[in-house]
Amino acid sequence: PDMYPGNCWAFKGSQGYLVVRLSMKIYPTAFTVEHVPKALSPGGNITSAPRNFAVYGLDDEYQEEGKLLGQYVYDQDGEPLQMFPVLEKSENAFQIVELRILSNWGHAVYTCLYRFRVHGEPA
Repeated sequence: PDMYPGNCWAFKGSQGYLVVRLSMKIYPTAFTVEHVPKALSPGGNITSAPRNFAVYGLDDEYQEEGKLLGQYVYDQDGEPLQMFPVLEKSENAFQIVELRILSNWGHAVYTCLYRFRVHGEPA
């Protein structure tokens, strides 16, 4: 609900995934990832922030490999909230989206995800 340091979904290691069911089917247009700013981080760094990530559209929650919508890099030196356009256009609308974190900015123990948003047009 807020962006205070530590109020995140933390997972062990530098790789993980999150599957989100949206309220309706949409044609995705962009995604936003938000992390606490360096200035608010107790250590002055955000090494636990996601670095490389990919987003997939899924037909159902049991699908192992969805449709790749794009691969991206969250810039630790950029704004806390960063928007990424869909790079791989699809004719399909999706109600289920998978965020796959491929690496973080160097934290050896965990990765923190504060906010992930999906933007699009209703199907």
